[in-house]
Amino acid sequence: MAKKIMLLGSGELGRELVIALQRLGQYVIAVDNYEGAPAMQVSQEYEVINMLDGSALDHLVAKHKPDLIVPEIEAIRTERFYNYEKSGITVVPSASAANYTMNRKEIRNLASEVLRLRTAKYSYAKNLKEFEEAVKKVGIPCVVKPLMSSSGKGQSVVKIKDDIEKAWKYAMEGSRGDYAEVIVEEFIKFHSEITLLTVTQKNGKTLFCPPIGHRQERGDYRESWQPCLISDKDLGEAQIMAQKVTQALTGAGIWGVEFFLTDNGVYFSELSPRPHDTGMVTLAGTQNLNEFELHARAILGLPIPDITLERVGASSVILAEENGRAPIYSGVEDILREPKSDVRIFNKPTTRPYRRMAVALAYDKIGTDVNTVKEKAIMLSKMLAVEPTEPV
Repeated sequence: MAKKIMLLGSGELGRELVIALQRLGQYVIAVDNYEGAPAMQVSQEYEVINMLDGSALDHLVAKHKPDLIVPEIEAIRTERFYNYEKSGITVVPSASAANYTMNRKEIRNLASEVLRLRTAKYSYAKNLKEFEEAVKKVGIPCVVKPLMSSSGKGQSVVKIKDDIEKAWKYAMEGSRGDYAEVIVEEFIKFHSEITLLTVTQKNGKTLFCPPIGHRQERGDYRESWQPCLISDKDLGEAQIMAQKVTQALTGAGIWGVEFFLTDNGVYFSELSPRPHDTGMVTLAGTQNLNEFELHARAILGLPIPDITLERVGASSVILAEENGRAPIYSGVEDILREPKSDVRIFNKPTTRPYRRMAVALAYDKIGTDVNTVKEKAIMLSKMLAVEPTEPV
């Protein structure tokens, strides 16, 4: 059953996926645009290329002849996936899904205009003049996101008219690849955000993980917790929407489907066709299978009988504060002295302000107040210090 798997993007989520695949006897080639990326450290082989260079990507695929290609980031020439799929390579979850979801415009149009899911009002802009018109159309306050970005890069909120030009410049700085376009979204008054990890299978029904609550800052997640408080009605709506959009995109794997919970119901927000950063809470043993194990099984066509909640858990990220190389970590022993606690260090070779370097985990038995566990995870994250030993 061993497959040769090419992982495109080798960050911390990729690292955990490689570990899950290795435990199932698979062979992984990890690819990224810099050497020493987290997933490269645990894979059989690695390659360093610019994945936005279509010719370089074609050469790499021809060289290794993988059975599966698994994208982990957005900055890839995803249009090449259709040719790889035609040649017999499985693209996870599918070439079509990868192309839709790597671009916020495609997935929002699918969700809103084709599937008629409830979303925030939105508009697109390719230059400052169009951007000003889009902000006027959607209204202030509004949320601005590059069509191609990840981990909150380039995202901001326009709160007053004077923010408009700053928001446009920030979006362009945070945009990945050569897509100079943004989406302007209505600012939804929500009382919570959730991630509904959804698993589509080759030979089985669609499964849902217990919903994960999360808090974002600068467009990137800071804490997540599982399970989160949600009514049966809202959860049912979210599951219906998640099933509709994943069925439309096709393919097997785990999907991170994000929703806003409001007084007026559930709003579809975004979707990622891979393990989700907020799902790192599942590393605390909150489920019988964590999100990476679920993804590994799904893409290999292995059975997943069910997904069960085993613990209450929370995660809190640790960020770097300055530019540097060869970071060292202090405070690991302090975290591990705490009962029902853990820490995962990603082993990234360089630091920069706000770069995610590790995650603290806390857990307890089912029935424990999730807010208590969340506060513990935040406390643990403050115990770990990241210090580069070399200047950039």
